[in-house]
Amino acid sequence: MSTELITTPLPPPRIAWNKGRIVGQKRPLQLKHVWSIRIRLEMPGDLRDLALFNTAIDSKLRGCDLVRLQVRDVFAAGQVRERASVVQQKTGRPVRFEITETTRVCLKQWIASPSMTGMQ
Repeated sequence: MSTELITTPLPPPRIAWNKGRIVGQKRPLQLKHVWSIRIRLEMPGDLRDLALFNTAIDSKLRGCDLVRLQVRDVFAAGQVRERASVVQQKTGRPVRFEITETTRVCLKQWIASPSMTGMQ
């Protein structure tokens, strides 16, 4: 009886899916990037995306909290509020934020648009 070692070839090492990619927290947008995004959203007249982007910049809310916003959270007595308060889903804490003039104008146009009332 011989004592031969049977060796099986090892599979080649796999490359990690995130090798060379930036993982973790990303750097905040620079002011020039924010303005270039705003201009691109204004050009086709996409009120919804522009209003959501401006509100996101003003409020610094997480995406899940931003899409849960309702009209009554930002709109009262026929005009957009200057300040709004929202309870965060993740932490359960209330967050107050100021709505800038450009965002208020954009929100007012979006709320008045036929697509919001279902008439389109």
